[in-house]
Amino acid sequence: MTAKEKATALHGQGYNCAQAVLMAMGGATGLDEKTAASIACGFGGGAGCRELCGALSGAIMAVGMKYGAENRVQVNAADKEIVTAFREKFGAVRCADLKAAKISCDDVIAFAAEKAEELLK
Repeated sequence: MTAKEKATALHGQGYNCAQAVLMAMGGATGLDEKTAASIACGFGGGAGCRELCGALSGAIMAVGMKYGAENRVQVNAADKEIVTAFREKFGAVRCADLKAAKISCDDVIAFAAEKAEELLK
C-alpha cells in the first residue's frame, strides 16, 4: 500500500488530515501510528482555525522527522518543495481557502502523502 492509499484510508477511519498523512509516513519517519496520531492531533482543520492545511502540516512534520533538526537546510528545501507543489496543484495552502474552492480533504491528503513519500525515499 502506498502512503497515498494508507493516508486516505486512515482519514476514512476518522483521523484528521494531519494525522492521516503523518501516520502514513511511519516507514520513512520511524514513528509508530499512536505517536504520529498524538503529535498531529492538533493540526487537523488548519490547526483548528482553518489556517495551514493539516495534510500539508503532516507532510512537513514527516520531513522534519526523517531528516532531523541537525539537517535544517535539507528540511527547509524539502518543505519549500512540498509547499510549492501543493500551491501549484491546489492554488492555496490554507484550509479555509481549499474548503472555499470545494477541494476535498481526500484529494489534499493523497497529494501531500504522495509528495512526502517521493521526497523521503
